[in-house]
Amino acid sequence: MSSSSLAVISLLLKKLIANYILQNMTQTAAVLLADVACHAKYVPSRYIRPPSSRPNIADVDASGSAIIPLVDLRDLSGPGRAAVVQAIGSACRGHGFFQVANHGIPDDVITSMLRVAREFFRQPESERLKMYSDDPSRTTRLSTSFNTRTEEVASWRDFLRLHCFPLEDYVHEWPANPPAFREAVAEYAMNARRLALSLLGAISESLGLETDWLAAALGKQAQHMAVNYYPPCPEPELTYGLPGHKDPNAITLLLQDGVSGLQVLGQNGRWIAVDPVPGNLVINIGDQIQARTSISSCIISMNH
Repeated sequence: MSSSSLAVISLLLKKLIANYILQNMTQTAAVLLADVACHAKYVPSRYIRPPSSRPNIADVDASGSAIIPLVDLRDLSGPGRAAVVQAIGSACRGHGFFQVANHGIPDDVITSMLRVAREFFRQPESERLKMYSDDPSRTTRLSTSFNTRTEEVASWRDFLRLHCFPLEDYVHEWPANPPAFREAVAEYAMNARRLALSLLGAISESLGLETDWLAAALGKQAQHMAVNYYPPCPEPELTYGLPGHKDPNAITLLLQDGVSGLQVLGQNGRWIAVDPVPGNLVINIGDQIQARTSISSCIISMNH
């Protein structure tokens, strides 16, 4: 047997052993992906997608930031409101995704939100696991992938799921550590809610309807937050942070950190990379708005 064949067999054995150890870790304890990934030289088998559904970076249009509309909200409450409303309506109909600048959420609120999110996921495993649950009905929970009870293949992410409205009903459930977490997240959640309702009003007006039409049509306005953590991946060509999906809610406000990863499926069938722009938020329309406006417009909920 040649030395190259021996090297291949040795590599395969190492990979099988490493995968067995990591797989055993995930089956014997409520281990989060972050604590598996920090030891991983290979992607454990439960995270590996079938060949037909694996990422294909060659199919991604890297010019996405120039394709996804950017809407400046500076005049949304000023004399230029009509033009901003028109721009929002056009973005909703043509893309279902757009970025917003001058959105009104203070820089220090965003900075604090990102800081406590990072601090939470940097805490020792024992502290993070205080929030762990695989029960999707829990209003506050830390978990991994998406739904570990039903998935055949797991996604490469950990997430902290929070209910945020009314704040007084849920804030006591949130993590007590890091110490600034509850205050920082509550401040961000209140600002994000104001912005979301303002955008719903603009979308309603873009349809020629009363400002409060969408908010009234959607009924009780719940608010959820997912704080996502995607650990470094040793073999990113084998797995996804999240597979392609549409959001079932009304509207999503996405605060990105400095790491790219978001992709939107364009109308030409190609995935479009949406790189983070400091200070901007990404807005995407969910299934509820598409359903409520399907008769009067072409507002779309896009796969991403």
